[in-house]
Amino acid sequence: MNRPIIGAAVGLILGLALAFGSFGQMLIVLFFGLIGLVVGKVLAGEIDVSQYLSGRRSGR
Repeated sequence: MNRPIIGAAVGLILGLALAFGSFGQMLIVLFFGLIGLVVGKVLAGEIDVSQYLSGRRSGR
């Protein structure tokens, strides 16, 4: 999928969340959507989190 289609789908989902819920519920949907986006990018290899997961083990 290209970015405009994904952007339109996200906009529609957030619009539905706002139409059938409150503004707070729409923000919850947005928050979990962002979490899903980050997890997807990590799994696709676009974001490298190995430096954050290794910890500070040097010097012990």
